[in-house]
Amino acid sequence: MAAGKKKSSTLPSRIQKTLSSIWQDKHMVLFKAEYTFLVTAVLWFLEIGINIWVIQKVAYTEIDWKAYMDEVEGVINGTYDYTQLKGDTGPLVYPAGFVYIFTGLYYLTDHGQNIRLGQYVFAVFYLITLLLVFRIYHRTKKVPPYVFFFVCCASYRIHSIFILRLFNDPVAMMLLFGAINLFLDGRWTLGCALYSLAVSVKMNVLLFAPGLLFLLLCEFGLWKTLPKLTLCAVIQLVLGLPFLLVNPVGYVSRAFDLGRQFLFKWTVNWRFLPEDVFLCRYFHLALLLAHITTLLLFALKRWKRPGNSIWSILTDPSERKETVHKLNADQTVLVLFTSNFIGMCFSRSLHYQFYVWYFHTLPYLLWSGGVKKLAHLLRVLILGLIELSWNTYPSTNYSSLSLHVCHFIILLCLWLNPTPALPSQKSENKAKRH
Repeated sequence: MAAGKKKSSTLPSRIQKTLSSIWQDKHMVLFKAEYTFLVTAVLWFLEIGINIWVIQKVAYTEIDWKAYMDEVEGVINGTYDYTQLKGDTGPLVYPAGFVYIFTGLYYLTDHGQNIRLGQYVFAVFYLITLLLVFRIYHRTKKVPPYVFFFVCCASYRIHSIFILRLFNDPVAMMLLFGAINLFLDGRWTLGCALYSLAVSVKMNVLLFAPGLLFLLLCEFGLWKTLPKLTLCAVIQLVLGLPFLLVNPVGYVSRAFDLGRQFLFKWTVNWRFLPEDVFLCRYFHLALLLAHITTLLLFALKRWKRPGNSIWSILTDPSERKETVHKLNADQTVLVLFTSNFIGMCFSRSLHYQFYVWYFHTLPYLLWSGGVKKLAHLLRVLILGLIELSWNTYPSTNYSSLSLHVCHFIILLCLWLNPTPALPSQKSENKAKRH
């Protein structure tokens, strides 16, 4: 009884002490990273009201939802040949995971007719995504809490993508952020499974793949990485099996079409180019070469631990000659977010819904830059310019150029960023003993 009373009495005293600490630091709550949890919790509850208000007051705009419903309805009616599945906006070009998830939404929303219910489902997706993103930022404690206002409440375009357009991109990114949280918890196998599921919804998640491969090799070496890569492949195979059995070439060529041509009128990032250059295959090859080269440079010069050879990551961690360090949260997130950002920089075309592919990662990338003189105000200005570029419709020469300038500044700052500090093996062993 006495122990129970003592325990219950310590709880109010802890809460009181915490509240007292917050009150004393009230002028710094928005600037100290240790208050990330408090600020993001307030913003998350605020977002519930914002989402309800937007759904009730702002008109829904039909773009792809009806096409999604037509595509999955074709599967429900027994068509498993991917080349025969299409909607109002064109053929089905997403992997099988998309079909299963949106089939569930098809039935949930009365064959796609109850759009208001669909909007509320996507509002839930939005809130789950925010929780997952905020948890990543809480784990890394790199970004000052006031910035999270720009990560959620201030972005019209992101709310539009989720709850006014009902695109499939947010679903893929929600699963991706879930996978990253699992990686941070050290649950790599389950994380890889969820990552593969995200890829099965939309192929853009593959932009994270080079960074993920690098992390897996660092953490496990080549032989222990292969089973995890095999798991990712098996999940894709199992999900796509009903379609692969009917027309394997049709499924692969449609669901994973890397050579797909984009329309110039929708591009956000290359508006300042002549249309014939935008459509030129040599231009596409040049972008691909720049993408691969930049990834290799970052892997060799920025992601690799100082003093370790690139070949050492292929060996089992227990057999490496160099000191073995466990990946910390900062290094894991930085590699994954940078890998995706490089892909965005050299993308053949970015459409308006693609903003969600990297929107939630931008504050982390900006506050990870190695240029200390890049003041808070300048970082916020870059976020604002990027937001403005994505909200300019139709895109202009100036909006697309400003987007590239902002991308270049972030990429340059990431290049100048020193490798995240890792604990020494001695300190790790000492911590384990205690």
